[in-house]
Amino acid sequence: MSANDGDLVDRMAKKHSVSPAAVRVVLTALRRGGGRMAQFSHVEFGGMSQWSPGMSMVGEMFNTQLRAKLDALCSDLAAHLDTSETAGGARAGVDVSYRSQTRTEDWWPAGLGRPAAVGAQNDLRYAVFPETRRLVIDDRGTVSVYDTGSHRIFGVAQAQSTDRTLTFSSQNGLVKISDLPKVSG
Repeated sequence: MSANDGDLVDRMAKKHSVSPAAVRVVLTALRRGGGRMAQFSHVEFGGMSQWSPGMSMVGEMFNTQLRAKLDALCSDLAAHLDTSETAGGARAGVDVSYRSQTRTEDWWPAGLGRPAAVGAQNDLRYAVFPETRRLVIDDRGTVSVYDTGSHRIFGVAQAQSTDRTLTFSSQNGLVKISDLPKVSG
């Protein structure tokens, strides 16, 4: 946290009805994620939470009000980080090495457009492309593309078991990878 963050943290805490401590946790996570994604744990968001543009996930999975609050807070903080770029092109306070690990330039196949959500944990990463109705998963270097059909994916959960299962939330409920047709990979 920089010395200039105090005013921002206080303003965001009041605006979004959360504690300054919660704002600091989210702001730190956003900086680690290059201003485009955050993964953190805080009691005010139900524990483990994730955010990227178009995708919010809170510990209380079906609490839509809490998910909307997280989305609004993260969107405001990401916009602030976007406008506080330094002259060198890197965001002030952003750990660029972390950003490049999680947002490796277009690791997904060409022609899918810009992802609405990108995430990674351990050696498993995903990217969601709602406009082309595709989900791309990179599992230890093996990239697979799935057709999401009518699902509008907005949440992701990863089991920490040996099978490292990913599940997604859509307007139709939980979606397993095995439920989606594989397009390639």
